[in-house]
Parts: sequence; C-alpha cells; structure tokens
Amino acid sequence: MEISDLPTVNALLNSTSAILIVAGYIFVRRGEIKRHKTCMLAAVATSALFLISYLIYHYYAGSRSFAGVGWSRTIYLVILISHSILAAAVLPLVLVTVVRALRADYDAHRKIARWTFPVWLYVSVTGVLVYLMLYHWT
Repeated sequence: MEISDLPTVNALLNSTSAILIVAGYIFVRRGEIKRHKTCMLAAVATSALFLISYLIYHYYAGSRSFAGVGWSRTIYLVILISHSILAAAVLPLVLVTVVRALRADYDAHRKIARWTFPVWLYVSVTGVLVYLMLYHWT
C-alpha cells in the first residue's frame, strides 16, 4: 500500500463508520442493546483507524486543493467548513458518550448521545463527500 492509497482507505473507513453508527442507532431503538454496543464500539474503532490514517496521509502528502470552480467550489467549501468544525467537536463528544455508556451511566449517555449521533454521522458522511469531490470530481 502506498501513501496515495490512504484517501481511498479513509473514505472506506468513514463509510464503514457511518453504516455502523446508523446500525447502532437502529439497534438501540429496537432495544437490542448488545448489538447497539457492538456496532458503536466498532464505529469507534473504525473512526480511530480513520484518524490515524488521515494524520499519516497529511503528514506525508500534505493537502490537496479542490479543482472545481463556480458553484461547485462554493458547495465544496460549505461542506468542508461545516465538516471541519464538527470534526473538531466530534472526538470529545464520542469519548464522553462512550465513557458514560461504559460506566453504565445510561441517563447521561442518552443525553449526550442525542447530540453525538447526528454530529458523528454528519462528519462521517461529509468526509466521504469531501473525498469524492477532491479525488473524483470531473
């Protein structure tokens, strides 16, 4: 594997995280707590692998500029800015949410998970969109 492969790996990790987050949400809504926990811990692991891979890629390869112009550039920048701001917030949100669940403080877990879920899902999905726009926009 080459450094140039990491953006695709990162997009796959983000996609996997998004799928696991949604599956975990569905399981908890159905009362299937063990499956919820499994999906959410897998989503944490997948997101952690993403973060490691992302940091390695940007350390060695730097940044890539968006090639689009006009309205596509505006859309890209709106997605990128919102993604970046929420990506900075999602790490502490996820950590606090997981710690509360592992401590069996389920009332506090539910209160913060209501915020963590949509932010984490948005960051995962928009991460894939940013990748597609950067590497596959024609």
